[in-house]
Amino acid sequence: MSIPAAATIKRVTGGSFLIEDLRPEDIFTLEDLSDVQKEIARTTVEFAEKQVQPQIPAIEEKNFEVTKGLLRRAGELGLMAIDVPEEYGGLAMDKVTSALISDKIAVCGSFSVAFSAHVGIGTLPLVWYGSAAQKEKYLAKLATGEWIASYALSEASSGSDAMNIRTQATLSSDGKHYELNGEKMWISNAGMANLFTVFAKVDGEKFSAFLIEAGTPGLTVGPEEHKLGIRGSSTCPLLLADCQVPVENLLGEVGKGHHIAFNILNVGRYKLGAAAIGGAKYAFRNGIRYAKERIAFSKPITSFGLVQEKIADSGAGIFAMESLVYRIVGAIDASLAELDKSAPNATQEIQKRIEEFAVECSIIKVWCSETLDRLVDQMLQLHGGYGYVEEYSAERSYRDARINKIFEGTNEINRLIITGWMMKRAMQGRLALLPAIQRVMDEVMAGPSPREERSGELADQHALLASAKKLSLFCAGAASQKYGAALADQQEVMGALADMIMEVLVMESTILRTEKMQGRSPLAAKMTKYYAARSFRVLETAAERVIGSVAEGDMLRTQMTIYRRLAKHDAENTVALGRDIAVAMTEAGRYTL
Repeated sequence: MSIPAAATIKRVTGGSFLIEDLRPEDIFTLEDLSDVQKEIARTTVEFAEKQVQPQIPAIEEKNFEVTKGLLRRAGELGLMAIDVPEEYGGLAMDKVTSALISDKIAVCGSFSVAFSAHVGIGTLPLVWYGSAAQKEKYLAKLATGEWIASYALSEASSGSDAMNIRTQATLSSDGKHYELNGEKMWISNAGMANLFTVFAKVDGEKFSAFLIEAGTPGLTVGPEEHKLGIRGSSTCPLLLADCQVPVENLLGEVGKGHHIAFNILNVGRYKLGAAAIGGAKYAFRNGIRYAKERIAFSKPITSFGLVQEKIADSGAGIFAMESLVYRIVGAIDASLAELDKSAPNATQEIQKRIEEFAVECSIIKVWCSETLDRLVDQMLQLHGGYGYVEEYSAERSYRDARINKIFEGTNEINRLIITGWMMKRAMQGRLALLPAIQRVMDEVMAGPSPREERSGELADQHALLASAKKLSLFCAGAASQKYGAALADQQEVMGALADMIMEVLVMESTILRTEKMQGRSPLAAKMTKYYAARSFRVLETAAERVIGSVAEGDMLRTQMTIYRRLAKHDAENTVALGRDIAVAMTEAGRYTL
């Protein structure tokens, strides 16, 4: 199934957003959902609200029979089968639909983690790399929820440094099985899983993956971890002691396990962003409902400006998350729509085309997790002292959100990926970043240029976006001139550049989405203006950090003069915008357009 109007969505390359200007019709937005996608979204919302929400107390108490029952019910509804090929009991639908389900099901962090770990990192390795026999044996069970899947990569000494795992695999003398020894840490779904994807090094050096069934002799599931958040999800260590795995359970090829580990992460990252949207809406709705009922000084606290500011910032943040996630997942679907799914190399080509958007997937992961983190903090603040006790959901949302900055590669690692990936593609000639940097350098050295005049309600935001792109390219050029190939060692600078790159993509996504709506939602325009002003402040701070680290003396003064010229803009009245946004959200009692 292709995405709606796939032929009209521009086929783009990863990272091109920094150097290329798109039109509203070039991107996918939530407003483009097909009737089928809307129906699946409604089914998921009904399941989440009527079946998952009432069971939250039991889920949080680690009643895994309840969690497994809900997963089986999700399987019956087809929600677990979206990414599974039809010949193995799946629905083989598009990535937007898959992301929608992750978004709409996220009313409980613990259940969302169990679901996502199963359908994503638990099932996709088998979908992409499994042999016909392996798929025949396991996929139908996973698609229905009869079996639960788990993914075991992390170890105590190799969280972010995945290639540094110590688990060993040795082929038996008769060639019939591999013997695995080692320990895995922080494994989601481990306490209730039937099938594990376990990574080990064959002969101590060939990074490989294996399918191991629960109950296999030599595989021991350790005790449940007691966690800060997502307390109702299962997280255990795995101990492998002379665990004998049949050779037919090798997943993919010996020494090629890193392809499995890293390609799966790209999907995990954009799905994490989708789940963050759902978690944000849930926390936001509960925060507003409480604030409407909370009376202080004879008025509901939603009438106070500093409360409205929190509501506005959170609402605009959700709008920006939606704009970012569905734009990128839609672009992935547009790329995949051209493929012949029946071709012998279709699976490899699917992975290649998703990997093309690796930098965007990392941006989704970092930006959405940090936006959610800020939102749940603000919603807890609206509750005052009540937000700090378990009686109210704000406390749980606050704790549950924290893991997202660690999951799927820490945000620090992903920031390095964002900048490093862009610079690497530029050096390879696969992204025309260096010519774009040179054009900006030539422009700023030539002196002030007339400001491009645009018309329309978002003309000022387009000007901000143009400045944001130029500033990002200027700072990238200045950092490259200073450090050259050693830039990768300057992690603080790499991180600041990543912050600039992220804001460019998110700001552009909100602007284009709003313009594509063609005035159907005045509130969208207000949230875009509100967010763009905030976004540019973030970008300015990051730019100053880069410039301050790469120059000194007269060069520093020159670069700061250029920076001020590029960053020049009129202030937006975010106070008035914020009040309008807050009033609309408060009246609706939830996030609304």
